[in-house]
Amino acid sequence: MRWVIHGEEEAWGNQWLSVRRLDVEQPDGERFDYHAVRLKDIAAAVVTRDECVLLMWRHRFLTDTWAWEIPMGIIEAGESPEAAAARELEEETGWRAEGLSELIRSEPAAGIMDSRHFVYRAASATWVGEPTERNESDRIEWIPLADVPGMIARHEIVSGITLVGLQQLLLSEHG
Repeated sequence: MRWVIHGEEEAWGNQWLSVRRLDVEQPDGERFDYHAVRLKDIAAAVVTRDECVLLMWRHRFLTDTWAWEIPMGIIEAGESPEAAAARELEEETGWRAEGLSELIRSEPAAGIMDSRHFVYRAASATWVGEPTERNESDRIEWIPLADVPGMIARHEIVSGITLVGLQQLLLSEHG
């Protein structure tokens, strides 16, 4: 049941993403134009200490919503996902992870977008100073892990990568 790409061209793009027009053929032989987004991969960090998780209170202007998120960002050219997660954590929160390990990897919209999301875990971190990314969040807090399921239920946590990372953490620790 493999689809075949016969050709691909950019319809529009910038430094972060590219909207593509693909000439695809389905397994039954039908061939047609398909549109997709090629987006850079994302790395994120779930950091815990004393039964709390480090979260950022953020406004997302596209949806005009406020919610809690884990630190995350685009993996730069030549950068490993783990290094990107560490960099984003420090830039966005002022905390430096003391060792990261892979928690989970997801493909959030594989039918329309090729971006992969790499989520890493750190069980400790050191404060190194104020965040250098000043446009990322209103506040940064250590939130009790026990509060996370209720926050998800109340839609206080809605970001896909944050949900995947936190739910994997809860499953691995309590499941």
